[in-house]
Amino acid sequence: MTNRLQRKTFVSPDGVRLVGDHGGPIDAPCAVLMHGGGQTRHSWSRAVERLLDAGLQVINFDARGHGDSDWSPGGAYALTDRAADLAAVTADLRVPFILIGASLGGATSIEAVHEGLRPAGVVLVDIVPAPDPRGIERIVGFMHGHQGGFASVDEAAAAVAAYNPQRERPSDTRGLMKNLRPRDDGRLYWHWDPRILETAPAIHHAAVARAADTLAALTDIPVLLVRGLSSDVVSEAGVDAFRRQMPRLEILDVLGAGHMVAGDRNDAFNDGVIAFARRLLASDPLSSFTSINLK
Repeated sequence: MTNRLQRKTFVSPDGVRLVGDHGGPIDAPCAVLMHGGGQTRHSWSRAVERLLDAGLQVINFDARGHGDSDWSPGGAYALTDRAADLAAVTADLRVPFILIGASLGGATSIEAVHEGLRPAGVVLVDIVPAPDPRGIERIVGFMHGHQGGFASVDEAAAAVAAYNPQRERPSDTRGLMKNLRPRDDGRLYWHWDPRILETAPAIHHAAVARAADTLAALTDIPVLLVRGLSSDVVSEAGVDAFRRQMPRLEILDVLGAGHMVAGDRNDAFNDGVIAFARRLLASDPLSSFTSINLK
């Protein structure tokens, strides 16, 4: 963790503690980062550094059931629960803020706006109201897999590489330990609450589709969709349907990136998102865009 960040704990209305990192000038506009399902806040590490360099305040937190945050005692993992978490995380902000959510984090952003949160803008990272079911099935299959754990971190890295073969396998796998925990049997297990997967994806998608109608109607909230052009979750049909629902939708297409856009093409992702944030939050005189291809 960068020494420009301080660890902070937020408490959701139902008592679940959410652990995050907070940094940057307290009076600066804020970027609130939300990772995807099965990830942790550490997936944003390089993005956080760039956002801080851009002069923004940053909040980056582990979702309930993930990372250092609490697992819900009652298995409360609906999008409404996650939206309440986000409201708690942003409750003390007295500056404009944007929401940057990857996959599950993006769905949480949409639901939170539906329930009354009013950010200055929303960045949805490889998530649309109608995702490709084949990509979703692959994600769920990966999260359901390896329930017997791993003998070593290298074995876990091999599983990740098999899921995402287009990404270069890192030579140093120590960072992966942030997503793993040892148990008494000596094996390593993914550190997320298995009850997260008890709700069928179709139920979440129906909730997102309903909530997206609210976001579409709030024309004063700019929305940027960051899409990995190699993603199997966001298809061209899904993008077209979202555009029809929200004609003002801005799109950032990132070549060479799959569903894990920030991890696959971190620099391209950061450049596009920071440009969007500056335009909205820092009154930067950048021209508006409706579609960008970063090579």
